[in-house]
Amino acid sequence: MLKGKKIVITGASSGLGLMTAMKLVQQGARVAITGRNESKLQAAVQSVPHAGRLSTYVLDVTDAEAAAKTLDRIWREMDGVDVLVNNAGFGYFERFIDAPLEHFEQMMDTNYMGVVRCTKAVLPQMLRRGSGQIVNIASIAGKLGTPKSTGYSASKHALLGFTNALRQEMRGTGIIVSAVNPGPFESPFFQTADPGGTYVSSVQSLMMKPERVADAVVKAIVKRKAEIDLPGWAALGVKLYHLFPRLSDRIAGGMLNKK
Repeated sequence: MLKGKKIVITGASSGLGLMTAMKLVQQGARVAITGRNESKLQAAVQSVPHAGRLSTYVLDVTDAEAAAKTLDRIWREMDGVDVLVNNAGFGYFERFIDAPLEHFEQMMDTNYMGVVRCTKAVLPQMLRRGSGQIVNIASIAGKLGTPKSTGYSASKHALLGFTNALRQEMRGTGIIVSAVNPGPFESPFFQTADPGGTYVSSVQSLMMKPERVADAVVKAIVKRKAEIDLPGWAALGVKLYHLFPRLSDRIAGGMLNKK
């Protein structure tokens, strides 16, 4: 199913993006990974079996011109792109009252506008061809806000709004638009989001392994899923919260305050 598929993953020099690339390459896909740091990208290649099917491109998703040029180059050099996985993102966990405005701007610029820029660069060519898939790595945080994540949750909420609206626009075009929304999992993400380790320590028993999330991304591609929420308990919690927000705040408010 994946053999010969041409897939681009942004923000993939480490963590979830790189692990997903490994799994896709092992199943026969041709994968281009992007990241801001050339040396990290080259180190990533060395860790991937079957690296002959993996290529690297330096890309900062906050740079609109670079996104357009680099993704156009990838399209030409790979002779098309079947799937774009918008994975680049980061977060800060901090109280709203203490958070500087630039942190909100930075998260929105990468987590939301970065996806918009990369999708803008690839989608017109997919539409001309009449096939393709956009997979956006959002977060359960985009559906369920928790203390100390006002900026991060807002950026992922924006990404989910964009994803859901674009999915409707693409109906009948041959383009699939997907979202993968993980809860907490082991990731370099927390080096920035939680440098003191408070959150990681408090939810250690609930942390997913990154392999589980990478498998969900692969599943979204293979089965052309509209959306995957994981883990199951988090997906159920989101549904209950949306049905009974005030009751959920009273019952689970303390449980959600782990940062």
